Formats: sequence, structure tokens, C-alpha cells
Amino acid sequence: METIAASEEDTHEEHHDHGLSDVGYIKVAIILGVLTAVEVATYFWDFGILEVPSLLILMVVKFQIVVSYFMHLKFDSKVFSYLFVTGLILAMAVFAAMGTSMVFWQDPSGCDASSFC
Repeated sequence: METIAASEEDTHEEHHDHGLSDVGYIKVAIILGVLTAVEVATYFWDFGILEVPSLLILMVVKFQIVVSYFMHLKFDSKVFSYLFVTGLILAMAVFAAMGTSMVFWQDPSGCDASSFC
């Protein structure tokens, strides 16, 4: 019975070493907060032509930070990262296919089955 308790403690210690410390998570949260503040600032100040690219870059950076640290992909086996990226690419391909279908499969005259032209 004592060997089971010892193995559970070892498992818990191994799991605790799997990610960042509490201070590390607080630092990551602060970084995410600052990046979010920059995103919100784009609403109040005119970034001109750089607005959309800057928002897209910030979105990707925040996504990478969340996936790496809070989902522990940085600390896991690379197999999990490959599976995650494969699913992400598949989802983006489906989203792109649906987005193009909204443009390319419309009636050029602007009429559809629900309206009379």
C-alpha cells in the first residue's frame, strides 16, 4: 500500500515539473495582457494601413503563446504539436474553402432563388 502512495507522489511531482512555475504563468499572463492592450489601442488610435496586419500579427503571437504555455505544447512531445498543427491547418483549409465558396458560387447577376429579379 505504501508503494502506491509513493508512486502517486512521484507522478504528482513529475506533473508539476511539466509546465512553468506560478511566477512564469503570471509573466505570460502579463505579456498577454499587454498584447491585448495594444490590440484594443488600435480601436482608439488610427494605425492607417498597418491596422489589419498588426492585428493579424498580434493574433498569431497571442495564439502561439497560449498554445505553447497554457496548453503545454512547448513542454510535451512533438507528436502533440504536429497533431495540433495538422488540425489547425485542416480547419484553416475548410474555412478558406467555405470563404471562397461565398464569393465564387454566387449568381453574377446578384439574384438568388429567394428573390425575384
